[in-house]
Amino acid sequence: MQLTRATLTILVMWVLAACGQRTTRAPPQLEKVGVRMSGYPRKHNEGRVEVFYEGEWGTICDDDFKLENADVLCRMMGFTSATGWTHSAKYGKGTGRVWLDNLECRGSEKSVSECKSLGWGHSDCTHEEDAGVICKDERIAGFIDSNVIAVESEQIEEVRLRPVVPNARMRLPVTEGFVEVKYKDRWDPVCDNGWNHKTSRVICGMLGFPAERKANRKFYKMVSDREQPMFRAHSVVCTGAEAHFALCQFELVKGNGTAQCPGGMPAAVSCIPGPAFSKGRKRKKQAEPAVRLKAGARIGEGRVEILKDNEWGTVCDDRWNAVSASVVCRELGFGSAKESLTGARMGKGMGPIYLNEVKCSGFEKSIWDCPALNITEDDCKHTEDAAVRCNIPHMGFESSIRISGGRTRFEGRVEVLTGVDNGTQQWGLLCGEGWGMLEAMVACRQLGIGYANHGVQETWYWDADTGAKEMVLSGVKCTGDEMTLSHCQSHGDRVKCLKTGARFAAGVICSETSSDLILNARLVQQTAYIEDRPLHMLYCAAEENCLSSTAKNANWPYGHRRLLRFSSEIHNIGRADFRPKAGRHSWVWHECHGHYHSMDIFTHYDILTLNGSKVAEGHKASFCLEDSDCVDNIQKRYECANFGEQGITVGCWDSYRHDIDCQWIDITDVKPGNYIMQVVINPNHEVSESDFTNNAMKCNCKYDGHRIWMHNCHIGDAFSEEAERKFEKYPGQLNNLIR
Repeated sequence: MQLTRATLTILVMWVLAACGQRTTRAPPQLEKVGVRMSGYPRKHNEGRVEVFYEGEWGTICDDDFKLENADVLCRMMGFTSATGWTHSAKYGKGTGRVWLDNLECRGSEKSVSECKSLGWGHSDCTHEEDAGVICKDERIAGFIDSNVIAVESEQIEEVRLRPVVPNARMRLPVTEGFVEVKYKDRWDPVCDNGWNHKTSRVICGMLGFPAERKANRKFYKMVSDREQPMFRAHSVVCTGAEAHFALCQFELVKGNGTAQCPGGMPAAVSCIPGPAFSKGRKRKKQAEPAVRLKAGARIGEGRVEILKDNEWGTVCDDRWNAVSASVVCRELGFGSAKESLTGARMGKGMGPIYLNEVKCSGFEKSIWDCPALNITEDDCKHTEDAAVRCNIPHMGFESSIRISGGRTRFEGRVEVLTGVDNGTQQWGLLCGEGWGMLEAMVACRQLGIGYANHGVQETWYWDADTGAKEMVLSGVKCTGDEMTLSHCQSHGDRVKCLKTGARFAAGVICSETSSDLILNARLVQQTAYIEDRPLHMLYCAAEENCLSSTAKNANWPYGHRRLLRFSSEIHNIGRADFRPKAGRHSWVWHECHGHYHSMDIFTHYDILTLNGSKVAEGHKASFCLEDSDCVDNIQKRYECANFGEQGITVGCWDSYRHDIDCQWIDITDVKPGNYIMQVVINPNHEVSESDFTNNAMKCNCKYDGHRIWMHNCHIGDAFSEEAERKFEKYPGQLNNLIR
C-alpha cells in the first residue's frame, strides 16, 4: 500500500506520542483570552487559574507547569510577576474543561495564547490536577482591573446612552437616551425587540444608576423614524441580575450592522440616579444605611462593612461575586458592581465578621436580605474581607483637572480647567499655601489615580517648562470627602497667593495603595490606671512637653503629678507601609530619652467633658516608630535601634507600654467627674492613609479623685450614629474595671 505524505506525518506523530514524546504547538492567536483566579481558600493575588476560551471558563493542568507560566498569567491579571505556583488543585477542583495541558511559556509572552501547549482542549488531566498561581502583590500601573470578564469575539465592549432631548445633552450625568453599544470603534443602537425593564435595569446598572424607570417610547419612536439606524445587536434577553450587558443573551451583527428590526426601534432607557448624583432635588434626610464602603480611593469603592446591633462589621469573601456585590452597590445609590474584590483588597477591618458565603439573587434591597451563613471566628479572618468597585455615572470630573511636570503619571502640579478660548482649553495653577493631605486626597480621587501620598506645597523640583504658568485658584480647603476640588472651599475668583509662579504651585503624589492605622481600643481599656509620679522622675518628660502647662509652676523636684497611664498598639491594616513624612536627615535627636523624633506629633491624648471641652491633654511625638510585632508570615522591616528606619509594616503594629515616658495624660488638675478620653493617631494628617475616620478612639471614663473607671472604649467609626449619640450622653458605668 502506498502511503501519502499526510498519512506518513500522522503515523510519525502517533508513534512519537506512543513513545512518550510530545509535540508542542502554540494555541491560535485570539483577540483576547480571559484569565481569572478562583477557588477556595485564596487571596486576591493567588488562586486556581482559569482561562476563558470559546465562551467557556476552564482550567490549566499542572503537568510540566513552571514559574514562567505563572509569570505570564499573573501579568495578564495585572500583577507585576509571580512568586510561585501550586499543583494538585490546592485551591479546589474547577469545573468545565481543562483547556491547556503541558503549557510551556518563556515568561516574556504577553498572553498565554502565545505559549506552547498540546492545544486548546487537548488534555488527559482531570480537575484534581488543576494548577494555581501566586502573584506578587504589586499591580502594574494603569492596568485595567483584573477578574473582569474580558472582551471576547461575541462580547460588547462598552455601552452608553445617547441623549436626544436638547437639555439632556448639556447635563451630566446622562440619565436617558438611546442605548448604543461599541463594537470595533463604532457606536450603534440596539434593536428593542424583546426588550423589557429587566434589560433596562442591567443597562442602568452598568452606567452607574441603581434603578430604571419607564421611558417615553412614543417620543423616541418619533425621533428614530427620522433617522436610519444600523443596528448592532438584537434579540436581547436579560434576567436583570447581570452586572454587565455582555452577560445577557443577544445576537451580535457583524460587519456594518443591519437595518433590520422588525416591528421594533432603537432601544431607549431612562435611569434613576442615586442621591449623590441627583441635581436640583431636595434630598430628604435618610436613615443611616446598614452598609457602607471603607478605605477606597475612588467614589463607589471600598471594603464592605455592614451594621448589626449598632456595631459595624465586615463580610467574608468566600463565594463573593459580582451579583452579591451589585446588591451592595445599588443599596448605596450606585450602579451594578464593576468588580467584586476578595482577600482584603481594600485593607482589613477590625470589627466582627458577620456574614460568609453570601449568595444574592441580585434583586434584594439589602445584603441583609441575601442568603448567607453566620460564621464563627474560626471560619474567616480579616485577611478575607470582601470589597467592591461599583459602576458610577460619568460626571466628567476628570476632564477638568490634570497634573503636569511630574516624573511619573502619579505625580505633578495640579492644574484646573478655567475655560475654552477659540477651541483651546485654558488651564491654571493652584496656590500651594495651605495645601495639604486632605486637598491632595480630593485631587487624586478626581484624577482617578488612587490615594494621596503627599500634598506638595512647593514644586520647584518638577519640570516647569510645560503646563500652565498662571495661578487661578487659592485658599482651597477640603474635608477630604469631596468628589472634586470644585466642591471644596476656596477664595473663588479673588486669588490671594503670596508666592506666585509654578515653583510655588500645589502638587500631588498619588499612589495605588496606602497605609491605614488603627488603635487597639480593648488594650487601652484593659491597661488604664492612675499613678502619682514624683516630679524628680519627670525631668525628661517635662523637657519633651509631656506634662500639663501647670507643671511649670510646681515646686520641682518636690511633689508629684497624677498620670493616667495605659498601653497602646497601633496597627497598620492598610496596603502600604506607614512611613514618617520626614526623611531621617531631618529627624530630631532627644538626648534625654536617647531617641529620634521622626514626626512632630504622632498621637494626641485628651480628656474631654461631655460637651466636648478639653480639660487635659497629652501628646506623643513619634520617638520610636517601629514594628513591635506582626501577624503570622509577616516580616518586620522597621527598627529604631542604631538609627534604623522608622515605620510600621502592613500587618504589623507598634506597641507603647504603659510604663514608657509620655505614654500618659497628666490629670493632676482634673476634677472628679464623668469624662470622655480620646486618642487620635496622625492627627495632623501628615502621612497618607486610606481612611482617616478610624484614627480616633474614645472611651467613657469616671474619675472619683482617687480611682478611674474606663469602659466602652471603641474606634470612632465602629458604632452606628445612634449608638455614638448615646455614648456622648454618657449612659453610665458599664463594667467595674478599676486600675
